[in-house]
Amino acid sequence: MSIFDLPKIDGHCHVLDPQRFPYPAEVAYHPQGQEVGSAAYFAHVMDTYAVRHALLVGPNSGYGTDNRCLLDAIAQGGGRFKGIAVVQADTSTAALHALQSQGIVGIAFNPSFHGLDFYNDIDPLLQRLADVGMWAQFQTSGDQLVALLPRILKVRVRTLIDHAGRPHLADGPQAPGLQALAQLADSGLGVIKISGFVKFSQQGFPFDDAQAHVQRVWQIFGADRCIWASDWPYLRATSRLDYGPMLKLIERWFSPEQCQQMMWDNPARFFDW
Repeated sequence: MSIFDLPKIDGHCHVLDPQRFPYPAEVAYHPQGQEVGSAAYFAHVMDTYAVRHALLVGPNSGYGTDNRCLLDAIAQGGGRFKGIAVVQADTSTAALHALQSQGIVGIAFNPSFHGLDFYNDIDPLLQRLADVGMWAQFQTSGDQLVALLPRILKVRVRTLIDHAGRPHLADGPQAPGLQALAQLADSGLGVIKISGFVKFSQQGFPFDDAQAHVQRVWQIFGADRCIWASDWPYLRATSRLDYGPMLKLIERWFSPEQCQQMMWDNPARFFDW
């Protein structure tokens, strides 16, 4: 079976619909043009590539902590979507339960965008996420996970790592950030997304310099704790990207059995589809 025909769950993508849900003025970056993709349009993309479900992630770009577009997409999606929201650090347990009732399965933290200091006060929120059974999703770059890992392990919160950990490839396979990824994998708390190669490759598509790292994190986390994601519609990408060529790249890097596992079996189990 071609990868295009394999039923899939997309583990990380965004919907942006500034006509229906205008960007808050206080959010510095407002995606435009090819970066914008409504839920209605994304449904056509999903149908084209046999994507049955998708985990929508609230983007720090454009919306910040405004989750209205995300929640509307889930509500109108007929069960196709679940979500990762962005919230303030003081969000209560009751508010987390309310988000859960609307299809939110986790909360996103983006030190690669905001820096580590921005998240100095999130430990109580991480504990609340652990208590209610939600995921903490981190997009880190370089060695940022080193500072976060003790906090994650202390509260034992289930953790999603975005975009293969976004290494600095020049630092090599023994970099502290990769050692922290290995510790997270050993803890049993972590799941990593096989995605976002444009965010750490120095070569551009087809990201040949990223392949060794991707295979390394596959081995570190194990086949049952890796999920595939498109990162559509490729916010702030430094070069043109499209869904089809990105799928073909995955087909070249992984066996059909591995694709089945990370594109369907694992995300269906983790997110109750």
